[in-house]
Amino acid sequence: MRGTSGSDATKPPSAPIVVGVDGSDSALAAVSWAAAECARHHLALRLVHGFMLPMSGYSEMLITGTEARHAIEQQARGRLTEAAAAARATAPDVEISTEVLCCGAAGLLIEESKKARLVVVGSRGLGTVTGLLVGSTAVALAAHGHSPVVVVRGTAVPGGPVVVGVDGSPTSEAALAFAFEAASVRGAVLIALMTSQDFTVDSAYNVSRIAIDWGQVEEDERRLLAQRLAGWQEKLPDIEVRRVVLRDRPARVLMRYGAEAQLLVVGSHGHGGFAGMLIGSTSQALVHHAPCPLAIVRTPK
Repeated sequence: MRGTSGSDATKPPSAPIVVGVDGSDSALAAVSWAAAECARHHLALRLVHGFMLPMSGYSEMLITGTEARHAIEQQARGRLTEAAAAARATAPDVEISTEVLCCGAAGLLIEESKKARLVVVGSRGLGTVTGLLVGSTAVALAAHGHSPVVVVRGTAVPGGPVVVGVDGSPTSEAALAFAFEAASVRGAVLIALMTSQDFTVDSAYNVSRIAIDWGQVEEDERRLLAQRLAGWQEKLPDIEVRRVVLRDRPARVLMRYGAEAQLLVVGSHGHGGFAGMLIGSTSQALVHHAPCPLAIVRTPK
């Protein structure tokens, strides 16, 4: 995305938005979302399809390896043609390129992310990328990708806010940069969420709640959230920012606010209320159940 910092800082302004295509309805939804994003930012759209050659299941008497590859590539080109048509229907003026590559889904998209402003995928797949972003591919992209990743799922509410999860640490800067730009280009309200939750001590005999002054905790977190947002609000003063500090589970809060949003934004690593955002139950909940498109922004190393 133009003008963003963090993981996009070293990308040329002309770097494209890349979409993984597999022929599913979910992938076509991702293509349409990405095409609209390209139009907003005046970027090119790159559609890629990865396939793996079958290692068994074809009799050498009936089909050769070359014939199998030709058939698979022909099917892949058909899927890319369909995807390109969907993109043009959404954004007729966007420049589109397509490519078929012999590579697994995760490896292909991680490699593509090196030259992409953004990688976009659907929430469900079929064929050679079955289960795209439902499990290992999601974690691989979030952990090893070189650009933000958007999982297109649920419903983007027209005119809804952009919602970003903030953990209060400097590592959330990349997610904030992405969220502020997304809100700016959409003319949307930005809701910045910070959460805290109860701490407990487990033993063989009981589970006891640690005594915490939650009033003081919330006051400290509101102050920290204001500090994290201050610089961005100075750079983009026209964006309406709403700060929300809640005592609840991060995934539950994000999904609740995401139900009325056009985009959810989270960082790939953090601490506090958003600890391990892309490692464990929170990441699984968001990838599988986010009610609107989900942007996962990796913190640059």
